[in-house]
Amino acid sequence: MDFTYSGEQDQVRRAISAICSQFGDDYWLERDREGGFPAELHQALAKGGWLGICIPEAYGGSGLGISEAAVMMQAIAQSGAAMSGASAIHMNIFGLNPVVVFGTDEQKKRMLPPLVAGAEKACFAVTEPNTGLDTTQLKTRAERRNDRYVVNGQKVWISTAQVAEKMLLLARTTPADKVAKKTEGLSLFYTTIDRKRIEIREIEKHGRKAVDSNQVFFDNFEIPFEDRIGEEGKGFEYILHGINPERILIAAEALGIGLVALDRASTYAKERQVFGRPIGQNQGIQHPLAESWMELEAARLMVMNAAWRYDQKLSCGVEANAAKYMAAEAGYKACQQAVMTHGGFGYAKEYHVERYLREVMLTRIAPISPQLILCFIAEKALGLPKSY
Repeated sequence: MDFTYSGEQDQVRRAISAICSQFGDDYWLERDREGGFPAELHQALAKGGWLGICIPEAYGGSGLGISEAAVMMQAIAQSGAAMSGASAIHMNIFGLNPVVVFGTDEQKKRMLPPLVAGAEKACFAVTEPNTGLDTTQLKTRAERRNDRYVVNGQKVWISTAQVAEKMLLLARTTPADKVAKKTEGLSLFYTTIDRKRIEIREIEKHGRKAVDSNQVFFDNFEIPFEDRIGEEGKGFEYILHGINPERILIAAEALGIGLVALDRASTYAKERQVFGRPIGQNQGIQHPLAESWMELEAARLMVMNAAWRYDQKLSCGVEANAAKYMAAEAGYKACQQAVMTHGGFGYAKEYHVERYLREVMLTRIAPISPQLILCFIAEKALGLPKSY
């Protein structure tokens, strides 16, 4: 049993950290103030071949596992980029897994290399305003007409839709009242965004201004038949293949934010002098930071355990959800304590910890709430009755 990074994972960590070091605090402070997609980071990672870390080598990727991807995403967040950097890359890592698993060879050759090269960006369009996490109740319709599908409906909280060229879309192809099982009748598409038929409205939000979140409206948007992934009506089954990796990567990102916040707080506590001594000498400062270190370390072990299980093709739903819960809670607590350790200066943007606190909040909310994770763990790990 080995709890250290493998040689390859450590190489990933060092390489990603070196790239991210080119984008310092001033860069992310400007992105936080002005917005604007961090295209420079995106292209730097593309140039290094990192956007396809989990995509097979045959299609331009590195063919590595979710374990290495988790190391990568933690390093991006931990560099100080937080979610402003991680969310710019996140979709590339897990989003097209359904294409890798269920796409035809022609689709893989057409769809994957441009994403790996950084020539195209993709957004993930599943969530709708009135369905939340009840994906089986999606209302957006894709009606088949000869050699294409015509889409009408609405999606919400779609990240990077302002800058993406492609969209991974889950839509209903069979009415809900005409399917035998509620998980049937949804189909998955990966297609080009036609902005003449898709209206995209940005949502102003609490943090991560650099990466847009949007409402998306479809008005007779046409999708060629060849852009459907797998069988018609099986889309819900296909997106499940991306759920556990997404949980694991979000957890790794929360972990990275918590660790950079803890480092900032510890450094400040050693340097800040009050009453003739560093505030870090006081147990009231020491103890909460020490607790955060332990909680983050425990979360890191759970993240890597879940990633390892996924890569070994073992069941990992419980572990992935537990990792997401633990890392998000530990990361949030570390960021909150970093602000409090800085006192009044923690409220100032120039010290960055207030940005970490705003951005780490997202990892608690998305892609699943802590309450639903607790329900899932109660059912799947403890055998208690399903409550939802």
